Amino acid sequence: MDTKLNKKDIINVILGSTILSIAVKSLFDPSGLVTGGVSGLAIVIKYVSAIFIHEGIPLWLSNTFLNIPIFLFALKVDGVQCIGRTGAAWLIMTAELYFLPQIQVIPDNLLLTAIYGGICFGLGTGLLLKAKATTGGTDMLGNSLSHCYRHIGVDKMIQLLDGSVVLVGAVVFGVEQTLYAILSVYVAGKITGYVINSGRSAKIAFIISEKSEVIAKNIMDGLERGVTGFSGRGMYSGKSRMMLLCICSGRDIVSMKDIVKHYDPKAFIIIGNVSEALGEGFVENWIS
Repeated sequence: MDTKLNKKDIINVILGSTILSIAVKSLFDPSGLVTGGVSGLAIVIKYVSAIFIHEGIPLWLSNTFLNIPIFLFALKVDGVQCIGRTGAAWLIMTAELYFLPQIQVIPDNLLLTAIYGGICFGLGTGLLLKAKATTGGTDMLGNSLSHCYRHIGVDKMIQLLDGSVVLVGAVVFGVEQTLYAILSVYVAGKITGYVINSGRSAKIAFIISEKSEVIAKNIMDGLERGVTGFSGRGMYSGKSRMMLLCICSGRDIVSMKDIVKHYDPKAFIIIGNVSEALGEGFVENWIS
């Protein structure tokens, strides 16, 4: 893995950490929504400690002390190179939790808080993951623990840790807040996936036609998309035909169908979604 931060990674780390800080401090914390992770546990600690300390233990302080043993454990298991980017994101988020003012953006509306909090959390997480970083917490701990418990996958380990934090939040804040928190986790997951796969998704088209040569030529010349031909045989008719395969963007599909229809109205087309398209014409620097 490349450990050097380029300009785009630096922007993603700073922006992602900032969005996460705002989501935690101005959306989740004022509403008592615990969505898992160290930030969720920090919200619980602040609420419980407020019984003994005025306004409770600050989020930044809990975030610092909870992450220190996690980083030390990850440092021992994974080495210093694997936690550099995450360390930078953690320091930025901790500083922002300290300096940023707490402003309850959406007062007295748990549904909107859960939705928009999930959007912000997912966006921030996605930007960090694109820069190969996290803010530490359960993501880092889950990854490190998976080396010790190899029969449990990283994703399952993180889910187990986050689920434990959400369960603690349910005990402290009640069932209603927990149900909204689960909704927020779902929204965050969808947004994170969208951010990570942004620019990588595409369409795949299979075209079966007797005019495959002229169709392929017009797709390559008109749409500037590559086409691959496979020899196939219809099991019912017994006829051998060329099947075309083309990966293209969503906006190319309409033009492609027009080309096929123009040269062979009886052609058979299958169009599907591709979650990632890596290579020439799509994401070309994915190897680095």
